Amino acid sequence: MLEFAQVSKSFWTGTQRKVILDRASFRVELGHSLGILAPNGTGKTTLINMMAGLEKPDEGRITRNCRISFPLGFMGGVSNSLSAKENCRYIARLYGLDPDYVEAYCRWLCGLEEYFDMPVGVYSSGMKSRFSFALMLALDFDIYLIDEGMPGTADAEFNRKAGEILRERLETTTMIIVSHQAATLERFVRSAAVLKNGQLYVFDTLEEARAVYEY
Repeated sequence: MLEFAQVSKSFWTGTQRKVILDRASFRVELGHSLGILAPNGTGKTTLINMMAGLEKPDEGRITRNCRISFPLGFMGGVSNSLSAKENCRYIARLYGLDPDYVEAYCRWLCGLEEYFDMPVGVYSSGMKSRFSFALMLALDFDIYLIDEGMPGTADAEFNRKAGEILRERLETTTMIIVSHQAATLERFVRSAAVLKNGQLYVFDTLEEARAVYEY
């Protein structure tokens, strides 16, 4: 379970205070994946980072009673001076997993070929997205956090494999996917919420959330 209780978060932009959440309360139960619709600039990434524990709320309480992933695309735990191979073996040990398995899984899914043994710092943004997504799927989480759905890559084979794995994971894990487009959520969730004016409004169906979001 992931629960926000009276959580508030805001930032000073230099000219005004931008409110991300204003005493928001909601709960995500295991087995019930959730999509969150939010326009660009409303704090989607901040919300995801708070769920992962990367950012703290100004007020309120966030309870995590399960294993929650880092956000898709987050590279904070990855060293640019190390290769993908070295990074995934190191991170596997941190999570108490078999480094051989995590390396093999990431190598297969990434499709980076010889670049897998080169420093991550030389990767393009698309290559980094592929590695980050592969690493997230290789690790064992109860809830996966995904910002804007699939990583944007030009590699059709990676997109196909990753999309199939993501749909399979929905059968055994929980996902929270945040996006500014309802179409991004359609393939993965049935229930959804809308982030609006600092409040998160949760609906039983994606259709209800879409109607409010697009109104």
